[in-house]
Parts: sequence; C-alpha cells; structure tokens
Amino acid sequence: MRKIPAKPFSSSGTIAVRRAPGSRTRALVSFAGRTEQAAIGRGGMTTRKREGDGATPIAAMPLLGGYVRADRMVPPATRLSLTHMRRDMLWCDAPDHASYNRPVTAPFAGRHETLMRADGLYDVCLVMDWNIRVRRRNGGSAIFFHLVRPGYQPTEGCIAVTLPAMRRILAFARKGTRVKVLG
Repeated sequence: MRKIPAKPFSSSGTIAVRRAPGSRTRALVSFAGRTEQAAIGRGGMTTRKREGDGATPIAAMPLLGGYVRADRMVPPATRLSLTHMRRDMLWCDAPDHASYNRPVTAPFAGRHETLMRADGLYDVCLVMDWNIRVRRRNGGSAIFFHLVRPGYQPTEGCIAVTLPAMRRILAFARKGTRVKVLG
C-alpha cells in the first residue's frame, strides 16, 4: 500500500453540509467561501444513525484521510493523506464482526464493501470519523465523502460530490478538517 504523504498545514477549517431546499436527498456543501451541490443518504439526515438506514448522520466528523484510484487518475493535490487503492482493499460493515467499520483485506468472509469499485464512486474516497475512533455496534459504517452518481442519486448515507467539486474540497481539506452535517 503506497501512501501519499500529507503536506504540512496550520488550521483545519470546516466543511458545512446543509440539506438543499425542497429535497430530502440533496445537500449544499460550503467551504472556503464556495458552495457545491451534493447527494446525501436515501434516508435523508438523522441524529439517530443506525447500520443500513441509508441516512447521513447529523454530526461534526473530522476527516481522517482517504483513498484514491491512482490507476484511473493523477492523485489530486491535497494536504490529506491519501492511500493508493488496491484490488484487495475492503471496508467491513458487519456489525457483529471485530473489524466492524474498519478497512480490511480480501479475502474476507464478513459483510463488506469493495473500495476499488467499477462504477468509480470511490475513485476518490475520504474517510470521516463516524463511528470509527469510538465504535458502537450497529452505529453505522463506511460514512465517506465520495464521488456522485449521475443526477445526484442518493447515497447509502455518505456525502457525494462531482469530481471537480472533490478536487476543490481536497485543495481545502487537511487531516482534522471537520465536516459538519447540520441537517
């Protein structure tokens, strides 16, 4: 696994996420004086996040780092630490497994998501600290900031933006930048 080192930084900043007017599954993402459109969970936003509910948690979640498909793109400029994806990289979303809400490696028998997806949604995938440092069984897993499907289709609870918007977010973000989902 090859890591791209994070660049030094001073302050972490905030990325604010608010529901878009008139939509349960669309949001506006604001940072550094910009506002970008986004898709959020098919279950809307919630303060009571549960595994499989399809909702985006209303919370302040620090960015921890992320993953990039270096076989598909030149890694975007960022101060975040990005790991080059490999085919054997997975994310455990089985609440009863000891590796729940953690990266794991194939082969893996528990329920999981494949990070190196064919559809390109995770070509750039940022990990937010939702239920990671302090885990609660069934508290929700794999809450990422990733690329959007055409037409801003809802996610399974993540926040999704276009590749140009993601590049702007990456230029702004650094480890510890807080993603504040405000509802």
